[in-house]
Amino acid sequence: MNDHHDQPGNVALDTHVADLTITPTEREVLRKLGERVMALSTRQIEAEKKVLWTRQNTLQASRPLILCDPEFSWREIIPDSSLECTHGLARHWEHRLRKEIFWGEKMGDDRVVESRFTVGWVYKRTFWGPDASSVNPQPALRDLNDLSGLQFQTITVDRDATTAIVHLAREVFDRVLPVKLREQWYWSLGLTRELIKLRGFAQFLKDVKENPQGLHNLMAFLRDGTLDLITFLENAGLYSLNNEGDYIGSGGFGWTTQLPAKDYQGTARAKDLWVLFESQDTKGLTPELFDEFVLQYQKPVMARFGLVCYGCCEPISERWHLLKGIPNIRRVSVSPTCDRAKMAAALQDKYVYSCRPNPAILQANVFDESAACKDIRDILEKARGCNLEIIMKDHDTIHNDPSRAIAWCKIAKEEIARYYK
Repeated sequence: MNDHHDQPGNVALDTHVADLTITPTEREVLRKLGERVMALSTRQIEAEKKVLWTRQNTLQASRPLILCDPEFSWREIIPDSSLECTHGLARHWEHRLRKEIFWGEKMGDDRVVESRFTVGWVYKRTFWGPDASSVNPQPALRDLNDLSGLQFQTITVDRDATTAIVHLAREVFDRVLPVKLREQWYWSLGLTRELIKLRGFAQFLKDVKENPQGLHNLMAFLRDGTLDLITFLENAGLYSLNNEGDYIGSGGFGWTTQLPAKDYQGTARAKDLWVLFESQDTKGLTPELFDEFVLQYQKPVMARFGLVCYGCCEPISERWHLLKGIPNIRRVSVSPTCDRAKMAAALQDKYVYSCRPNPAILQANVFDESAACKDIRDILEKARGCNLEIIMKDHDTIHNDPSRAIAWCKIAKEEIARYYK
């Protein structure tokens, strides 16, 4: 589904939990946590942060915004042993609520605590072939000249099961938190992650040289299958708007007044949405090969959407001359592999400069506050004049020390205040 690139505070995965039992005791635990979330969401500072993110996404930023998402390290901040609930779904919901509370009470970044509890669809999904899955490490397509074994992805929703979970959530959080059905069907539509699942990275590099036409044929298949999936989700009414506190792509949030489209009438379409495209799996390609084998297939898919976030961990600074002409790109990921100054000169105030600090700062054996400070200052200096957001993520551990994340946020806020005084 969303694999390891999950939304902060995660709205997903509810429907992958088999045990839906929620006892009266667990219900009370969840309700009390929900009350704390609701109280946090009504603070004036949350409304102020909404305005800041909205201004950011409409290219009217007043100051850089920051987000710290511990990702895999949440297990160290909220360990399983700290949970009070015992059944699967109850524990999952408890963990989500405790994340929200940590963000609201301790983290100190600019993430908005919202007055809602989201639940996803129950569904089954096929991948591109009988052996191609998100977890199977073995390449599934062995003969690039024979695509007959491949098939477009399909999604089958279980509306009855979904309705039951929504009703359960509404019963648990009655008069505490509004419950909304909201699904993020994919993390990225960049195509090349699917390509690598099918061919493997080493074989893909050989394909570029040994069978370029076969590779073009496969990319065209992935493009057409992705367009087919988008049309299915639209026609089935399964898309959800993502223009509020929805995590977009590899950093930042969806708050904007520019989505949905002006002709929106209550059923979300691709053109009403943000979407992520990236091609971090092909960062070894020259810009020319990236353009030929990747970007030309991404462009028709990008054109279906309202606003695009482009990039993840790849060096976008080497590819920007190919991307800059795409009209609906709004947020651009500037990873540690990028030339920060070069990207600032390219993006100026015409895009959201979504900068990713070096994650090693938080996951080093010893947290070095001076290194964190130096890195933030470097970002602020090089991204001067840009619509800047600073997204700390991509670390696997904080060595069981939640204070590191809190300290990083404090340092970032202090440096921003000093620089933008």
